[in-house]
Amino acid sequence: MVTALEKNPSWQGRKGPLVLVIMDGVGYGKYTEGDAVAQAHMEALAEFQKTCPTTKLKAHGTAVGLPSDDDMGNSEVGHNAIGCGRVFSQGAKLVSASIETGAMFSGETWKSLIANVKKTGGKLHFIGLFSDGNVHSHIDHLKAMLLRAKEEGVTTARIHTLLDGRDVGETSALDYIDPFEDFLSGLNGSGVDFRIASGGGRMYITMDRYNADWSMVERGWNVHVLGKGRAFASAHEAIETWRKDIPGIIDQDLKEFVICDKGEPIGTIEDGDSVIYFNFRGDRALELTAAFETKDGFDKFDRVRVPKCEYAGMMEYDGDLHIPAQYLVTPPAIDRTMGEYLAASGVKSLAISETQKYGHVTYFFNGNKLGKFDETLEDYVEVKSDVVPFEQRPWMKCAEITDKVIEAIQSGKYDFIRLNFPNGDMVGHTGIYQAVLCSMEGMDLQLARLKKAVLAAGGIMVMSADHGNADDMFEHEKKTGAVSRKEDGSPKAKTSHSLNPVPCIVFDPASKGEYKSALKEGLGISSLAATCIEMLGFKAPADYDSSVLDWN
Repeated sequence: MVTALEKNPSWQGRKGPLVLVIMDGVGYGKYTEGDAVAQAHMEALAEFQKTCPTTKLKAHGTAVGLPSDDDMGNSEVGHNAIGCGRVFSQGAKLVSASIETGAMFSGETWKSLIANVKKTGGKLHFIGLFSDGNVHSHIDHLKAMLLRAKEEGVTTARIHTLLDGRDVGETSALDYIDPFEDFLSGLNGSGVDFRIASGGGRMYITMDRYNADWSMVERGWNVHVLGKGRAFASAHEAIETWRKDIPGIIDQDLKEFVICDKGEPIGTIEDGDSVIYFNFRGDRALELTAAFETKDGFDKFDRVRVPKCEYAGMMEYDGDLHIPAQYLVTPPAIDRTMGEYLAASGVKSLAISETQKYGHVTYFFNGNKLGKFDETLEDYVEVKSDVVPFEQRPWMKCAEITDKVIEAIQSGKYDFIRLNFPNGDMVGHTGIYQAVLCSMEGMDLQLARLKKAVLAAGGIMVMSADHGNADDMFEHEKKTGAVSRKEDGSPKAKTSHSLNPVPCIVFDPASKGEYKSALKEGLGISSLAATCIEMLGFKAPADYDSSVLDWN
């Protein structure tokens, strides 16, 4: 438990609420070509940037707890950093350290998984995102576990590959599959049989989140567990075939495949097997975990059968509910978040987004904790997302979110409102440039509406982002910076997050010079917590990262 924040005797805040707008996936682009944020017609954002105190914040790499500044930020670690006001070592860094030190392999969970298959003669299964994107997983972690499993006497392992094309190049699957097959060949022989058993695109099977589309998880269950799906002799053959059958399809949308030998799937999950979900990020791991761990009362789809297997996640995906029951690496212990401090200080708050980012302004913002700190002071609102490809509805639910936020502002009920507009991220991941432009312009209309409401209420609006994405929609050559192009001359789409800084804009129409108009530079998005706390009339905790405000 935390104590109430100390009030600032020289600053009482404003009459109206503080509104924190997280423009998901909106950054400052490095390149002119492919910067949909700069190229979109966004009058409201341009006016804010022209007339308001503005700075740039770092939202990737070490600024959000990732191993290096070559690592792109993501919505999970971004909202962790914004919500807790400090930088904690995050999933990728923790897993890499656990492997390097050997802590993972000396832990009870790893020992139990290995002992199980050695006792039963069963298979050791690995399910996870198959790339080096380092957002949900890293292929090097998988390789390290396979090497260790062989050293410890495991003879049969099966890998269930969730193809990326989202945090890495949109059609890069074979750049990972083919070298990995060579890697497995080097492990096999003398009774060792390690093979890819199934797979499909991450946005078609398995990796749903926030209960948005359980049919994805059902397709994954059928493929990974039951071995039901289109049969192929190899993953390479499956990828090439689906690309020929569905021209233009990108990796994240590739259909499911099952590897078969003599007509039989080689990697169904059976009683006595062990299963590792090697994604370290939790939001897209919870649903498949529930399918494995829920014994009775599971009603999301017909599992047909539930194997009696040892199941573990790479990390604990939900620290409150302790999901999964077994995990390999202990997640960061994030405490004393801004939400907890505000609740202890009697601040009435609202958190709102649509389904795709609802968990980010609640669970991740609160340090990977479900539920509220104070039921009487906090309200959470989820606007249900459309279950359609995002490029077909690029405006998503930003208008509906804004409707509810304006209603909340006008009610006078809240001191602090936080919201997430998912457009720049979710539509950015499609790689469809026209749709991203539309998504940005749709969001901009809502910024203009919020401006009027905040002005009328005498409040403050802080606009920022959790990471970049829409600002870098084309692949660029590393050496020259030139746009990479397809054979027909069109730009190669980039579907992953960027390494670009993100905006921090303070709209405070009642300002009378209480702080300098030039905001501090060189900070990360973790500074938003202290900024918001100060704007609400409190002193930020001493160990929080510095506010962007320079008070007079």
